Amino acid sequence: MTKLITDEQRVQLLANGCRSTETDGFDPHPVVKLFTPGAGATWLLTEIAPDDEDRAFGLCDPGLGCPELGYVSLEELAGLRGRLGLPVEQDLHFQGDKRLSAYAREARLAGRIVA
Repeated sequence: MTKLITDEQRVQLLANGCRSTETDGFDPHPVVKLFTPGAGATWLLTEIAPDDEDRAFGLCDPGLGCPELGYVSLEELAGLRGRLGLPVEQDLHFQGDKRLSAYAREARLAGRIVA
């Protein structure tokens, strides 16, 4: 299985997952951006569920013009292939400089994740 996130990112995602269960209205910056080369699907992940480390939460855009907040399986993402047959990759240059709610608001207006 392809490793989509680094160990350091996993630690941050898990910490955010714990904080999310303890804090109402928790709105962190995305930790990682994943995408399918040539297929237009993008995920901005903010946390991993502390009770299920395969379940990540963030802004999910399958490339169909309807991005939404939700959960995604990291294992399923690792096995996913885009139209060109290429696996999901991490955007190594991404810096989450806004809260997830700001990315979600912009994505709803644009019909896609703008990051």
